[in-house]
Order: sequence, then structure tokens, then C-alpha cells
Amino acid sequence: MRVARPVILTDGQKQRLTQVAQSKTASVRFATRARMILLAGEGLRDKQIAERVGMRRQSVALWRTRFLRLGIDGLAKDAPRGGRRRSARTPDKVRAIVERTTQCTPPGGAATHWSTHSMARAEGVSASTVGRVWREHGLKPHRVRSFKLSNDKRFAEKLDDIVGLYLSPPEHALVLSCDEKSQIQALDRTQPGLPIKKGKAATMTHDYKRHGTTTLFAALQMLDGQVISTCMPRHRHQEWIRFLELIDRRTPADKQLHLIVDNYATHKHPKVLRWLKRHPRFHIHFTPTSASWLNMVERFFRDLTTKRLRRGVFTSVEKLIAAIEAYVAESNKKPEPFIWTAKAADILEKVKLARASLHRSATG
Repeated sequence: MRVARPVILTDGQKQRLTQVAQSKTASVRFATRARMILLAGEGLRDKQIAERVGMRRQSVALWRTRFLRLGIDGLAKDAPRGGRRRSARTPDKVRAIVERTTQCTPPGGAATHWSTHSMARAEGVSASTVGRVWREHGLKPHRVRSFKLSNDKRFAEKLDDIVGLYLSPPEHALVLSCDEKSQIQALDRTQPGLPIKKGKAATMTHDYKRHGTTTLFAALQMLDGQVISTCMPRHRHQEWIRFLELIDRRTPADKQLHLIVDNYATHKHPKVLRWLKRHPRFHIHFTPTSASWLNMVERFFRDLTTKRLRRGVFTSVEKLIAAIEAYVAESNKKPEPFIWTAKAADILEKVKLARASLHRSATG
């Protein structure tokens, strides 16, 4: 039978091991190992020690051997574990991975962006090494975000005009952010969805049945967050004029109305312009081209989509319209105005930097 090597402790070792075993600040693992060695010093075998401390006999044997080789300091650290060692990461290799990730694409046109495995093959390292380098440098090649810079020649002028309305609205007037959300589909799922459960998300089928569309016209009042809205089948100039008439009826007659709208051709139709001449209290402010983010009603449309439409099930256009109207009515009970805080000068500075970056990218 194999006999464990005896452990003979000096008085100093016994005192220190006892302090560790009884300490309230030492780690539980360190204290347990100290108890093992104290028991081994009393002549107990590994199996007996294992029963006392609630450990496996093999663990007791491992720490007995480690103590005999390294002393008490060897008990404080975990033993080295098996497995593949991390590949070496020199500063030059890290720099090469970052540069290749940001400045080129995989060779041969096989992909538009790098993966950890394709980069690992190109640089002769492991995929986990590439992943660590990317995390450390905030690189996410698998993700892409869309953007669009306005090329409107009057961008600065229009920006200053609209931001001025948001930050310093004129007296005795209402500022309304207006737009259409067109082609909202009444989608019905092909199978019933499953409800949310503990540990499981709600589910819904990826395919659907179409039951028609509607267009939501909405005007967000910047003063209090109230929304004037209506749904119509189409979004031509005729429908836009009907919506302007609705705004005219739903707002105090003694107030001037400043409407922020985009450059959609419907908003500039000759019949619309003639209608506006007959209603001089309406003042139209056009956003720059490709700058719908300046129109605050878009935030209302975003909330409507995420909270009510995206996961909704509608078996008819009528039910879709009823859901939209119910959402607007509920929102108008406790309206919360969307507060604009960015200054026009700050936005212009960001746009200038973005254009300079695009120019460098195009010429570099």
C-alpha cells in the first residue's frame, strides 16, 4: 500500500498554519489547506484528512506534496491547471491585428469583414487571442451602423431655424413637429405565439399574413407633448391637406402655428402651397434633406413601433388603426414633451468632423 510522505512541522509553521486556519480574513481555500497540513502534521493519512475537511483524497495528497515542496506560501495559490497555454501576444502582433482589422478586408474577396478565425489564420494566432485583442481595443468587425450626412446647401440655415424653434419657441404660437408614417402593415402571424415564461422569452413566428396598410399622420406639440393624429389609406397631397385642416380645427384659432416637416414632395405640392396662402397662421419649416432626425415626431413614431406595432398581431386594417388610436389616446392622457437640448453650433461641429472623416476615407 502506498504511504503518504510524513509532514513534520516546526513550532513556527504550526503557529502560522493555525492562524490561517482560524482566520476570518484569509480565503476559505487557504484556510482549508492549512487545516489539511495541520492534520497531516498530527500523523493522519490522506483518507482520514479528506473525511475531516470534506475534500477528495486526491486533493489532500496534492496539497501535502505541494507543502513539502514549497512550504506554506505554496498553499496560498491555486495549483497550475492543465489545458492549452495562451499564445504569446507581442506588442507587434497586437498592432498587426488592430491594423489589419481596421485597414483591410480578408484576401481574395471571400468576405467583407474579418472573423476571429479568419484573422487567426492570417496572423498565426488563436481565435481566442484575436477575440481578446478586439475586446481590449473596442473592435467589433461583425457589426455595422448606418448613417447619412445631409448634402443640403442650406443645411446650416435650416438647422439653425429648427433648433431655434425647439430651444426658443416664439410667443403666442405653437410649434408642431409633423410627419407621416406610411405603409404601416396589418400583420397577422401564421401561428399563435407562446407567452413569456421563467427562463424563456416570448416567441412569435417569423412569417406572417398581410391584411393591408395604413398611413399615420401625426403632429407632436412641442409645448406639452400632445399628439394630433389620424390614419388614412394613402399619403398624397390630398391627404396632407386634410391633415392640415385637422390641425387647424384642433388648435386655438388665435395661435400662430409653426410646422416642422421634411422635404417630401407632397408637402410642397402647388395645391398645398395655395392652401397655406389661404391660412396665413400656418408657417412651414423644412428640415434639411437626409436629416429626418431633426424632426422630433420621429421619436414618437419610434416609441409607437417598439411598444405597440412591432410585436402586435392585427387581422385587419381596422384593428391596426384601432390599436394606433388607442396608443395615441393613452399617450395624450399623460403626455411627456420631448426636450431638445443640442445646440445648433454643436451639431454643425459634429457634421464638419463627419464630413472631414468621409473625405479622408474617400481620398485615402
